[in-house]
Amino acid sequence: MIHWPEAIEVAIMSITAKIQSDMIEAMKAHQELRLSTIRMAKSALKNKEIEKRAPLDEKEEMQVLSTLIKQRHDSADQFTKAGRAELAQKELEEIVILEGYMPKAVGQAEIEAAVKATIAEMGSPTVKEMGTVMKNAMAKFAGARVDGKLVSEAVKKALAGK
Repeated sequence: MIHWPEAIEVAIMSITAKIQSDMIEAMKAHQELRLSTIRMAKSALKNKEIEKRAPLDEKEEMQVLSTLIKQRHDSADQFTKAGRAELAQKELEEIVILEGYMPKAVGQAEIEAAVKATIAEMGSPTVKEMGTVMKNAMAKFAGARVDGKLVSEAVKKALAGK
Protein backbone atom coordinates (compact mmCIF):
# COMPACT_ATOMS: atom_id res chain seq x y z
CA MET A 1 0.00 0.00 0.00
CA ILE A 2 1.31 3.45 -0.96
CA HIS A 3 0.98 6.29 1.50
CA TRP A 4 -0.26 9.53 -0.07
CA PRO A 5 2.60 11.79 1.00
CA GLU A 6 5.12 9.39 -0.55
CA ALA A 7 3.15 9.16 -3.80
CA ILE A 8 2.91 12.94 -4.05
CA GLU A 9 6.62 13.31 -3.28
CA VAL A 10 7.50 10.97 -6.16
CA ALA A 11 5.20 12.81 -8.58
CA ILE A 12 6.63 16.23 -7.76
CA MET A 13 10.38 15.87 -8.05
CA SER A 14 12.49 18.66 -6.57
CA ILE A 15 15.30 20.18 -8.58
CA THR A 16 17.83 18.53 -6.27
CA ALA A 17 16.24 15.09 -6.78
CA LYS A 18 16.13 15.62 -10.56
CA ILE A 19 19.80 16.62 -10.55
CA GLN A 20 20.67 13.47 -8.60
CA SER A 21 18.86 11.18 -11.05
CA ASP A 22 20.33 13.02 -14.06
CA MET A 23 23.81 12.70 -12.57
CA ILE A 24 23.44 8.93 -12.48
CA GLU A 25 22.22 8.92 -16.10
CA ALA A 26 25.15 11.10 -17.20
CA MET A 27 27.59 8.74 -15.46
CA LYS A 28 26.11 5.72 -17.19
CA ALA A 29 26.13 7.47 -20.59
CA HIS A 30 29.72 8.77 -20.11
CA GLN A 31 28.65 12.38 -20.78
CA GLU A 32 31.61 14.21 -19.25
CA LEU A 33 30.49 17.84 -19.72
CA ARG A 34 26.95 17.12 -18.54
CA LEU A 35 28.24 15.16 -15.56
CA SER A 36 30.69 17.88 -14.46
CA THR A 37 28.00 20.57 -14.85
CA ILE A 38 25.47 18.57 -12.85
CA ARG A 39 28.05 17.86 -10.12
CA MET A 40 28.85 21.57 -9.93
CA ALA A 41 25.14 22.42 -9.60
CA LYS A 42 24.62 19.73 -6.97
CA SER A 43 27.59 21.04 -5.00
CA ALA A 44 26.28 24.63 -5.14
CA LEU A 45 22.84 23.48 -3.96
CA LYS A 46 24.36 21.45 -1.12
CA ASN A 47 26.55 24.38 -0.04
CA LYS A 48 23.52 26.67 0.07
CA GLU A 49 21.63 24.05 2.09
CA ILE A 50 24.51 23.81 4.57
CA GLU A 51 24.70 27.60 4.79
CA LYS A 52 20.95 27.80 5.47
CA ARG A 53 21.05 24.81 7.84
CA ALA A 54 17.76 23.57 6.42
CA PRO A 55 16.51 21.98 3.20
CA LEU A 56 16.04 24.42 0.30
CA ASP A 57 12.62 25.15 -1.13
CA GLU A 58 12.05 25.31 -4.89
CA LYS A 59 12.47 29.09 -5.05
CA GLU A 60 15.85 28.90 -3.29
CA GLU A 61 16.99 26.09 -5.60
CA MET A 62 16.06 28.23 -8.61
CA GLN A 63 17.99 31.19 -7.17
CA VAL A 64 21.13 29.04 -6.83
CA LEU A 65 20.79 27.82 -10.42
CA SER A 66 20.13 31.38 -11.65
CA THR A 67 23.35 32.49 -9.98
CA LEU A 68 25.26 29.67 -11.67
CA ILE A 69 23.76 30.61 -15.05
CA LYS A 70 24.73 34.28 -14.58
CA GLN A 71 28.26 33.23 -13.64
CA ARG A 72 28.49 31.13 -16.82
CA HIS A 73 27.27 34.09 -18.93
CA ASP A 74 29.91 36.36 -17.35
CA SER A 75 32.63 33.76 -17.89
CA ALA A 76 31.60 33.23 -21.52
CA ASP A 77 31.78 37.00 -22.12
CA GLN A 78 35.23 37.18 -20.54
CA PHE A 79 36.52 34.22 -22.56
CA THR A 80 35.13 35.72 -25.77
CA LYS A 81 36.86 39.05 -25.06
CA ALA A 82 40.11 37.18 -24.37
CA GLY A 83 39.85 35.28 -27.67
CA ARG A 84 39.27 31.90 -26.02
CA ALA A 85 36.31 30.73 -28.09
CA GLU A 86 36.60 27.07 -27.02
CA LEU A 87 36.27 27.98 -23.33
CA ALA A 88 33.40 30.38 -24.07
CA GLN A 89 31.62 27.59 -25.97
CA LYS A 90 32.03 25.23 -22.98
CA GLU A 91 30.44 27.85 -20.69
CA LEU A 92 27.53 28.29 -23.12
CA GLU A 93 26.97 24.53 -23.22
CA GLU A 94 26.91 24.46 -19.41
CA ILE A 95 24.26 27.22 -19.48
CA VAL A 96 22.03 25.06 -21.70
CA ILE A 97 22.37 22.14 -19.26
CA LEU A 98 21.58 24.32 -16.22
CA GLU A 99 18.62 26.00 -17.91
CA GLY A 100 17.10 22.54 -18.36
CA TYR A 101 16.32 22.56 -14.62
CA MET A 102 14.73 26.01 -14.66
CA PRO A 103 11.21 26.95 -15.74
CA LYS A 104 10.98 28.47 -19.20
CA ALA A 105 12.30 32.03 -19.28
CA VAL A 106 9.98 34.89 -20.19
CA GLY A 107 10.62 36.17 -23.72
CA GLN A 108 11.41 39.71 -24.84
CA ALA A 109 7.94 40.24 -26.36
CA GLU A 110 6.24 39.19 -23.11
CA ILE A 111 8.51 41.54 -21.12
CA GLU A 112 7.72 44.49 -23.38
CA ALA A 113 3.97 43.77 -23.20
CA ALA A 114 4.06 43.60 -19.39
CA VAL A 115 6.07 46.84 -19.18
CA LYS A 116 3.59 48.64 -21.46
CA ALA A 117 0.67 47.31 -19.39
CA THR A 118 2.35 48.44 -16.16
CA ILE A 119 2.97 51.92 -17.55
CA ALA A 120 -0.65 52.12 -18.74
CA GLU A 121 -1.89 51.07 -15.27
CA MET A 122 0.27 53.71 -13.57
CA GLY A 123 -0.96 56.52 -15.80
CA SER A 124 2.01 58.30 -17.29
CA PRO A 125 5.06 57.76 -15.06
CA THR A 126 8.23 59.77 -15.68
CA VAL A 127 11.78 58.52 -15.95
CA LYS A 128 12.22 59.48 -12.27
CA GLU A 129 9.65 56.79 -11.37
CA MET A 130 11.59 54.04 -13.13
CA GLY A 131 12.13 52.13 -9.86
CA THR A 132 8.40 51.97 -9.18
CA VAL A 133 7.68 50.89 -12.75
CA MET A 134 10.38 48.18 -12.47
CA LYS A 135 8.93 46.92 -9.16
CA ASN A 136 5.39 46.74 -10.58
CA ALA A 137 6.56 45.11 -13.83
CA MET A 138 8.63 42.49 -11.98
CA ALA A 139 5.59 41.69 -9.79
CA LYS A 140 3.75 40.61 -12.96
CA PHE A 141 6.36 37.88 -13.46
CA ALA A 142 5.96 36.28 -10.01
CA GLY A 143 6.92 32.62 -10.25
CA ALA A 144 8.38 32.96 -13.75
CA ARG A 145 12.05 33.22 -14.65
CA VAL A 146 12.81 36.67 -16.00
CA ASP A 147 16.06 38.58 -16.50
CA GLY A 148 15.84 41.83 -14.56
CA LYS A 149 18.34 43.41 -16.94
CA LEU A 150 15.96 42.88 -19.89
CA VAL A 151 13.05 44.31 -17.89
CA SER A 152 15.16 47.34 -16.97
CA GLU A 153 16.08 47.96 -20.61
CA ALA A 154 12.43 47.62 -21.67
CA VAL A 155 11.33 50.10 -18.97
CA LYS A 156 14.03 52.61 -19.99
CA LYS A 157 13.05 52.29 -23.63
CA ALA A 158 9.32 52.67 -22.90
CA LEU A 159 9.78 55.67 -20.58
CA ALA A 160 12.22 57.40 -22.94
CA GLY A 161 9.79 56.95 -25.83
CA LYS A 162 7.18 59.13 -24.11
